[in-house]
Amino acid sequence: MNEEYDAIVLGTGLKECILSGMLSVSGKKVLHIDRNKYYGGESASITPLEELFQRYGLEAPGERFGRGRDWNVDLIPKFLMANGQLVKLLIHTGVTRYLEFKSIEGSYVYKGGKIAKVPVDQKEALASDLMGMFEKRRFRNFLIYVQDFREDDPKTWKDFDPTKANMQGLYDKFGLDKNTQDFTGHALALFRDDEYLNEPAVNTIRRIKLYSDSLARYGKSPYLYPMYGLGELPQGFARLSAIYGGTYMLDKPINEIVLGEGGKVVGVRSGDEVAKCKQVYCDPSYVPDKVRKRGKVIRCICILDHPVASTKDGLSTQIIIPQKQVGRKSDIYVSLVSSTHQVAAKGWFVGMVSTTVETENPEVEIKPGLDLLEPIAQKFVTISDYLEPIDDGSESQIFISESYDATTHFETTCLDVLNIFKRGTGETFDFSKIKHELGDEEQ
Repeated sequence: MNEEYDAIVLGTGLKECILSGMLSVSGKKVLHIDRNKYYGGESASITPLEELFQRYGLEAPGERFGRGRDWNVDLIPKFLMANGQLVKLLIHTGVTRYLEFKSIEGSYVYKGGKIAKVPVDQKEALASDLMGMFEKRRFRNFLIYVQDFREDDPKTWKDFDPTKANMQGLYDKFGLDKNTQDFTGHALALFRDDEYLNEPAVNTIRRIKLYSDSLARYGKSPYLYPMYGLGELPQGFARLSAIYGGTYMLDKPINEIVLGEGGKVVGVRSGDEVAKCKQVYCDPSYVPDKVRKRGKVIRCICILDHPVASTKDGLSTQIIIPQKQVGRKSDIYVSLVSSTHQVAAKGWFVGMVSTTVETENPEVEIKPGLDLLEPIAQKFVTISDYLEPIDDGSESQIFISESYDATTHFETTCLDVLNIFKRGTGETFDFSKIKHELGDEEQ
């Protein structure tokens, strides 16, 4: 350990593992340490099931739920957009060779106590029970506009400049009602609140295009999920880092981040050993004095023996409950995976309900999501702080990731990773740096 490194990465959460892979690929000498014995940190998948019960202080589950080792339960479940940043990163880095993915069967949105499939093309818009007849036509015209839109061709903008005018203006141009705006912004563009309405419309157009491009790749929904759970992702990126010369140490206590003149990092101490470095990348748990609390997230893992009602017995589902539907400021997210993803014993399902906490009684806040999953055989509730760094890390050269948010997709995670990479290296990550002998399986 007593060597000098360009960067030391602390913690093997997904964000840290992606960064470690990206830094190694960019030619940096990387040491990656975790105080835990396992990969994944907060974003680990827990197996066997007995360990999950133990983690929440519950008695062992007995034989009711089948074999304990058939379970891989994500602590922070999220789906990947098929055409999103993380999948591009996986393909470009060759990490796909270590992983197998399955497409999520359906994407739904909640309206008036019921769920309906999210319409993404003209045909689905006309068949959707989310809108009345005239609204369907208006929404269809809006989707055609978005599909035909090209940022580099102002002719496709149709007398509306989406780089200057806001999204509310675009909705108004097509006469879309509040309900349609609601599911478009939250279930298609995946915004977490309504701030986006005042931002340039082009941001939302890009996000709707990402959704429909992702859907076009596999057809059932725009989402993918790795077999055996999300815990496979950090390990895939860890392997990538190792191929490029990264060094890994698990179960290694971190006693101190050593600072030199002007508060700049010079190394990391574990026991009597000090590894020297120019930069540190870590999750908030390693630097409690350099982060602040921005809020709380509640997550409830649910074990069920049935699919969600009204999803045509779907074996995997994503449901978004837009804030306005339940009188809130932020959305509620519901996800479901099953034994087909090798994360549960045969005939069983793992559901998750999550949201940003807004009141003194978080469990009541997620009730609309839990109601969709009833009857629930077993629940595990976690309320965690959402932490963010107090500065950009440029002075100390300590670059800290934000906590994982309540969303059930990875787009916000990737934005944070790419942002940290840029802050740390001063450059945007260049996907073409990856050696092609890694990418034999690139599609």
